[in-house]
Parts: sequence; structure tokens; C-alpha cells
Amino acid sequence: MNKIAEFIKTNRKEAGLTQEEFAIRSGLGLRFVRELEQGKETVRMDKVNEALAMFGMEAVPGRKDD
Repeated sequence: MNKIAEFIKTNRKEAGLTQEEFAIRSGLGLRFVRELEQGKETVRMDKVNEALAMFGMEAVPGRKDD
């Protein structure tokens, strides 16, 4: 699982939210939330940032760390 997927899933669970509740609160689709948490690599960056914004974070382009 990639770092963003892990961060979203962990923080969503710590906030006591189901994937559906998170999708509703963030304004994102449930399918997107599921794919994001599964680490799908072709998700849209603007939507990733919408999800991260729920926790005061933002993804920025840069070096890829493996």
C-alpha cells in the first residue's frame, strides 16, 4: 500500500468514519475512496488532495520515495 493510501485509511479509521461517511463528508465518490485506499496509482491528484484536505494535508509533486 502506498503512503497516501495508508495515511488516508489510518486517519479515516481514527476519525471513526466508514468509507461511505468519509466519501460523503469529503464530497468524493465512494468508489474513488475505495480505490484510493487500495493504492490505485491512476487516481486524480486533485481528488487525492480533496481527501487529504480532510486531515489538513496536501500532496505536492516531487521526488518519488520507495
